[in-house]
Amino acid sequence: MTDLIIILTLTALGYFAGSWAEKRHYLSIREREKQLLHLPAITMKDVPYPGEAVRSIHLAAGSAVISIDYFKRLLAGLRNIFGGTIVSYESLLDRARREALLRMKESAPEAAIIVNVRIETSAIGKYSSKRNIGCIEALAYGTAIELVQR
Repeated sequence: MTDLIIILTLTALGYFAGSWAEKRHYLSIREREKQLLHLPAITMKDVPYPGEAVRSIHLAAGSAVISIDYFKRLLAGLRNIFGGTIVSYESLLDRARREALLRMKESAPEAAIIVNVRIETSAIGKYSSKRNIGCIEALAYGTAIELVQR
Protein backbone atom coordinates (compact mmCIF):
# COMPACT_ATOMS: atom_id res chain seq x y z
CA MET A 1 0.00 0.00 0.00
CA THR A 2 2.85 2.36 0.82
CA ASP A 3 4.43 1.72 -2.59
CA LEU A 4 1.16 2.62 -4.32
CA ILE A 5 0.91 5.88 -2.37
CA ILE A 6 4.51 6.77 -3.25
CA ILE A 7 3.92 6.04 -6.95
CA LEU A 8 0.69 8.05 -7.03
CA THR A 9 2.32 10.94 -5.16
CA LEU A 10 5.29 11.04 -7.53
CA THR A 11 2.98 10.78 -10.55
CA ALA A 12 0.84 13.68 -9.30
CA LEU A 13 3.93 15.73 -8.45
CA GLY A 14 5.39 15.13 -11.92
CA TYR A 15 2.12 16.01 -13.62
CA PHE A 16 1.72 19.27 -11.69
CA ALA A 17 5.38 20.23 -12.18
CA GLY A 18 5.05 19.65 -15.95
CA SER A 19 1.81 21.65 -16.10
CA TRP A 20 3.41 24.48 -14.13
CA ALA A 21 6.43 24.58 -16.47
CA GLU A 22 4.14 24.61 -19.51
CA LYS A 23 2.06 27.48 -18.10
CA ARG A 24 5.23 29.47 -17.37
CA HIS A 25 6.42 28.91 -20.93
CA TYR A 26 3.08 30.05 -22.36
CA LEU A 27 3.23 33.18 -20.17
CA SER A 28 6.72 33.93 -21.47
CA ILE A 29 5.56 33.39 -25.06
CA ARG A 30 2.58 35.74 -24.67
CA GLU A 31 4.75 38.49 -23.13
CA ARG A 32 7.36 38.24 -25.89
CA GLU A 33 4.65 38.17 -28.59
CA LYS A 34 3.32 41.48 -27.24
CA GLN A 35 6.82 42.99 -27.35
CA LEU A 36 7.37 41.86 -30.96
CA LEU A 37 3.91 42.74 -32.24
CA HIS A 38 5.39 45.64 -34.25
CA LEU A 39 7.34 43.19 -36.47
CA PRO A 40 4.99 41.37 -38.85
CA ALA A 41 6.04 37.94 -40.08
CA ILE A 42 3.89 37.10 -43.09
CA THR A 43 3.75 35.28 -46.39
CA MET A 44 3.09 37.46 -49.40
CA LYS A 45 3.82 37.57 -53.11
CA ASP A 46 5.03 41.17 -53.45
CA VAL A 47 7.09 43.23 -51.02
CA PRO A 48 5.20 46.44 -50.14
CA TYR A 49 8.33 48.64 -50.23
CA PRO A 50 10.05 50.18 -53.26
CA GLY A 51 13.63 49.04 -53.91
CA GLU A 52 15.20 52.36 -52.90
CA ALA A 53 13.59 52.16 -49.45
CA VAL A 54 15.21 48.81 -48.69
CA ARG A 55 18.57 48.95 -46.86
CA SER A 56 19.21 45.21 -46.60
CA ILE A 57 17.60 41.83 -47.03
CA HIS A 58 18.73 38.78 -45.10
CA LEU A 59 17.62 35.42 -43.81
CA ALA A 60 15.99 35.39 -40.40
CA ALA A 61 15.65 32.03 -38.70
CA GLY A 62 14.73 30.65 -35.32
CA SER A 63 14.34 27.15 -34.02
CA ALA A 64 13.01 25.57 -30.87
CA VAL A 65 13.09 22.05 -29.51
CA ILE A 66 10.39 21.36 -26.96
CA SER A 67 10.23 18.13 -25.01
CA ILE A 68 7.09 16.40 -23.83
CA ASP A 69 7.09 15.29 -20.23
CA TYR A 70 6.67 11.68 -19.29
CA PHE A 71 3.17 12.10 -17.87
CA LYS A 72 1.77 13.77 -20.96
CA ARG A 73 3.38 11.05 -23.05
CA LEU A 74 1.59 8.49 -20.87
CA LEU A 75 -1.75 10.29 -21.36
CA ALA A 76 -1.11 10.50 -25.11
CA GLY A 77 -0.48 6.76 -25.19
CA LEU A 78 -3.82 6.18 -23.50
CA ARG A 79 -5.50 8.49 -25.99
CA ASN A 80 -3.97 6.48 -28.84
CA ILE A 81 -5.70 3.39 -27.53
CA PHE A 82 -9.14 5.01 -27.49
CA GLY A 83 -8.66 7.45 -30.38
CA GLY A 84 -9.35 11.15 -30.58
CA THR A 85 -7.43 14.38 -30.33
CA ILE A 86 -4.13 14.23 -28.47
CA VAL A 87 -4.20 17.58 -26.68
CA SER A 88 -0.80 17.13 -25.04
CA TYR A 89 0.89 16.86 -28.45
CA GLU A 90 -1.13 19.79 -29.80
CA SER A 91 0.09 22.06 -27.02
CA LEU A 92 3.64 20.79 -27.55
CA LEU A 93 3.48 21.64 -31.25
CA ASP A 94 1.86 25.02 -30.56
CA ARG A 95 4.56 25.99 -28.08
CA ALA A 96 7.35 24.88 -30.44
CA ARG A 97 5.96 26.81 -33.42
CA ARG A 98 5.31 29.99 -31.45
CA GLU A 99 8.74 29.84 -29.80
CA ALA A 100 10.44 29.34 -33.19
CA LEU A 101 8.58 32.35 -34.64
CA LEU A 102 9.60 34.49 -31.69
CA ARG A 103 13.23 33.46 -32.01
CA MET A 104 13.12 34.24 -35.72
CA LYS A 105 11.78 37.72 -34.99
CA GLU A 106 14.39 38.23 -32.27
CA SER A 107 17.14 37.34 -34.78
CA ALA A 108 16.14 40.34 -36.93
CA PRO A 109 15.62 43.25 -34.50
CA GLU A 110 16.22 45.94 -37.15
CA ALA A 111 13.79 44.50 -39.69
CA ALA A 112 10.60 46.31 -40.65
CA ILE A 113 8.95 43.12 -41.88
CA ILE A 114 9.76 39.45 -42.36
CA VAL A 115 8.24 38.03 -45.53
CA ASN A 116 7.71 34.56 -46.96
CA VAL A 117 7.77 32.93 -43.54
CA ARG A 118 7.86 29.15 -43.43
CA ILE A 119 7.64 26.79 -40.48
CA GLU A 120 9.06 23.28 -40.58
CA THR A 121 8.48 20.74 -37.84
CA SER A 122 10.02 17.38 -37.08
CA ALA A 123 9.79 14.81 -34.34
CA ILE A 124 12.91 13.89 -32.44
CA GLY A 125 12.97 10.79 -30.33
CA LYS A 126 13.99 7.24 -29.80
CA TYR A 127 12.80 5.12 -32.66
CA SER A 128 12.30 1.51 -31.76
CA SER A 129 9.52 -0.92 -32.58
CA LYS A 130 7.12 1.71 -31.18
CA ARG A 131 7.51 5.27 -32.46
CA ASN A 132 7.75 7.44 -29.38
CA ILE A 133 8.06 11.17 -29.82
CA GLY A 134 10.45 12.63 -27.27
CA CYS A 135 10.73 16.15 -28.62
CA ILE A 136 9.36 18.37 -31.35
CA GLU A 137 11.61 20.69 -33.30
CA ALA A 138 10.16 23.69 -35.08
CA LEU A 139 12.18 25.84 -37.48
CA ALA A 140 10.81 29.18 -38.63
CA TYR A 141 12.57 31.13 -41.38
CA GLY A 142 11.86 34.02 -43.67
CA THR A 143 13.36 37.04 -45.42
CA ALA A 144 13.95 40.00 -43.12
CA ILE A 145 13.73 43.39 -44.81
CA GLU A 146 15.44 46.40 -43.24
CA LEU A 147 14.44 49.82 -44.47
CA VAL A 148 16.50 52.97 -44.97
CA GLN A 149 16.01 55.35 -42.04
CA ARG A 150 14.67 58.74 -43.14
